[in-house]
Amino acid sequence: MGINLQITHNNWTPIRDGKSPALAGSKGFKHLFVPASPPPEERLQEAAKPQRRRRPPTGRKLACPKHPDKPLLGNGRKYYLHLLTSEELVARGMPAGKAKLVINAYPVLVLSNEWLEELYCASCGQKRWYHLTKAPDGAISLRLAPRGLWGQVAHVDPIVPNPTVGEFTRREARRHRDQKRMFE
Repeated sequence: MGINLQITHNNWTPIRDGKSPALAGSKGFKHLFVPASPPPEERLQEAAKPQRRRRPPTGRKLACPKHPDKPLLGNGRKYYLHLLTSEELVARGMPAGKAKLVINAYPVLVLSNEWLEELYCASCGQKRWYHLTKAPDGAISLRLAPRGLWGQVAHVDPIVPNPTVGEFTRREARRHRDQKRMFE
């Protein structure tokens, strides 16, 4: 003999088989599940509750070095730095012995906490390349990217044009970029 559950105002109450009037004519059903319908007072209280955010907003707050009150906007494309020598690791604060072991184990070490990114400042009106560094506590610091830092990024150089782009396309893009805007 099984136990059935009957719902009354969000309370589950066990009822023995055959003892409930709802089960009197049912054969072969061991349990009765009735969808819960709260009383009208509870429905009004649930409807009055404001929807709350589950998580706080997780946007990074980067400010322009020249205009600290203006945010920097980026497209999310990051170029991570690659280290090839133990001296570069020592310069970042790692002990010399440990740096040699790491470089021997990983000939090309990709830093996940340092990258180059192109960011736009509305006050300056231009895009610039920045060197961003993420600290262990999650804070991000930025500075203008020096030219020598591009040597640590694999297969990217912003000065050398893309070799797969034809001369006509490059010339036309340059022509449209340098054209004065009539309306704005």
